Amino acid sequence: MTQTLLPAPPSPRPLRQLLAASVGNAVEWYDWYAYTFLAAYIADQVFPKGSGNSLVPLLSTFAVFAVGFFMRPVGGLLLGALADRAGRRTALTATILLMGGSSLLVGLTPTYAAAGVLAPIVLVVARLLQGLSVGGEFAASTTFLVESAGPGRRGLFSSFQYVSTSAGQLAASGIAALLVGVLAEDRMDSWGWRVPFLLGALLSLAGFWIRRGAEETRSAAQREAPRPGLFDALRLHPRASLRIAGITAGGTLAYYTWTSYLPTYAELNTGIDKADALLAGTLSLAFFALLQPVGGLLSDRFGRKPALLFFGIGFAVLAVPLLRALDGSFRTLLLVQCAGMLLLTGFTSISAAVNAELFPARVRAAGIGFPYSLTVALFGGTAPYLGTLFKELDRPGLFPWYVAALCLVSSAVYLRLPESAHKELER
Repeated sequence: MTQTLLPAPPSPRPLRQLLAASVGNAVEWYDWYAYTFLAAYIADQVFPKGSGNSLVPLLSTFAVFAVGFFMRPVGGLLLGALADRAGRRTALTATILLMGGSSLLVGLTPTYAAAGVLAPIVLVVARLLQGLSVGGEFAASTTFLVESAGPGRRGLFSSFQYVSTSAGQLAASGIAALLVGVLAEDRMDSWGWRVPFLLGALLSLAGFWIRRGAEETRSAAQREAPRPGLFDALRLHPRASLRIAGITAGGTLAYYTWTSYLPTYAELNTGIDKADALLAGTLSLAFFALLQPVGGLLSDRFGRKPALLFFGIGFAVLAVPLLRALDGSFRTLLLVQCAGMLLLTGFTSISAAVNAELFPARVRAAGIGFPYSLTVALFGGTAPYLGTLFKELDRPGLFPWYVAALCLVSSAVYLRLPESAHKELER
């Protein structure tokens, strides 16, 4: 049955809506990414050394990173359903409280020397809770942002998903770089790595307070309609669910490679100094955040498909030469990261809008949350682990080809997408 699409009126307080989504989202992703940037220190303290091989605890740390990702589909489904049933604002306040509690748990994780096997168990539990929160966060905040936008502005509002994500990641990278720069190595190893997580728990309370004042974006008709079943989005819209997986696969792999793993990849394969790698990552993230609204505005004017193809084909062609260009220098790493960020903007600036435009309002949050988060878990969450594993197997050159191939697959999906930039959004 064809559903009638109703025009989506703009929120009467668009700036406040952007602030509620963006500040909370930044705090969420700050907590999530702090783990990535401090993985080497967590590895030294929480996991036992393995047979004199320094890569073993690091592999264990990235395995926990990947495990957290596999809770994201659960969070996307459960908290997305909460957003569809009880409201976007309710889900957004729940996700940020969950993230604050799990960040506190990471900060208080005991060392392996003090607690033995209990230490990695605590870390895994904390990371699972973080994954649950982040999966729900993307589903709810994506829906909230796009539904808050006025006509012809969905791409622009969509871009703030990654503006705020980048701001949180930038804060995590910047604080990690600052701590590495000012603390002696033994202090960083013993307690310095805990500071960002304890700070994140406090910031989550501030985000909760801001989100409580947000305006609900579900229409009155949707509030009065029967509540959707947990799996209604998958059951009623299987094609849209598969499209989200195809849209996301190459994008999430490229995103986590360039924004999270590249400093570690450069350290492992070129021997660049750890502090220089973190600084390059911080500077490139600032550049990336500035690009997002530009990408969103361009997609509102020229469409979603040109932007997606700019990303997909660009990475399919350039991922291998860019990663091979790394030579251990700070300047080269910074240039490689910024070049990748420019291409990546074609995906990140509009992914929230593209996803939201595929589903009707009744199941929009859960419809986005589950297939998106499952795809991110399979391809984004495993990127650091696979990159490190290829190095361990003495085959580091395979990883760039893996990135290029998956981006090529997603490009084929982009070619077949209907253009949705100028269609009305059902409310």
